[in-house]
This record gives sequence, C-alpha cells and structure tokens, in this order.
Amino acid sequence: MVDKIKKEVVEEPKEEKKGLFQKAKDAILPDADEQAAIISTFVRITVLAWSGGILTLNYVAIPGVPQQKIDPTFIASVFTGVLASFGIQTASKKGDGTMKMDKNGNAVGPNGQPPVTAQDIEAIIAKAGPSQTIRIEQAPLKIIGVSDTDKKEEPFKM
Repeated sequence: MVDKIKKEVVEEPKEEKKGLFQKAKDAILPDADEQAAIISTFVRITVLAWSGGILTLNYVAIPGVPQQKIDPTFIASVFTGVLASFGIQTASKKGDGTMKMDKNGNAVGPNGQPPVTAQDIEAIIAKAGPSQTIRIEQAPLKIIGVSDTDKKEEPFKM
C-alpha cells in the first residue's frame, strides 16, 4: 500500500536573479505608488530649480556672459505653480493693489470696501453728463490744440 502512494513533488518557483540596483530599490521602495510619488517629487524639484535659475539669470549679470533679456512671465508662472504644488504660497503686502477676499469669498478692496464694478463706473459716467467716445482706427494720430486767434466762438462756460 505504501507503494501506491505517490509522492508529489512541489517545486518552488525560482526567483529571478536581481541586480544590485533592483535589490536596493526593492529594499527602499517596495510599493509602486511610493516610487511614482518620489519620481513626481524629483521632477517638480527639477522644474523648480530650472525656473528659479532662469529667473535668477534674468536679473543677475555674470561677468563674461552676455545677459539675455527675456520675458519672465511664463517662467515666473511655472515657478509659482510648482511652489503651489508643494503647498507654498507667495506672500502679498497689504495695499499692493492685488485683490483680496473676505471670509465669505467676496472681493474686498484696499480700504475694506467692495471693489468698484463696471455697473458702478457706468453709473458715475451717466451722472457726469454727456460724454463722447472717440474710436481711432489708424495710427499715427496727431492732436493739435487750437490757439486763441483761431477761436471764432465763445467757449462754453458753466
């Protein structure tokens, strides 16, 4: 009866040979999500260093290297965007003309009052009296004042 029992041989799966870098990576970061997060952070740090360097070179003159005049607007927006991805916000001074928000999310002007809207401006213009809009479609335009000798009619007086 013992002869009839078959012995099953269970083979263990062979592990692939891992290189030095693969072993180190598995030891440090076993999770694929953690690996993606680390790579994402390194990419953001690289972009931050690049944009910060370009902005610095735009304002600093290096002896022997001609200074390039570029428009830093795009690079500054990339720089602030990457800073915001790290949770860093740029500081703003009070009264610097930037729009502020109150706790309800409404815009607040520098003096604490709501900012002037387009409707407010239209109401002010309507109260001021008659006005005239001149649209100029060609350039150059030359405006020449009239001398006192050229005046033929009495000026308007209030």
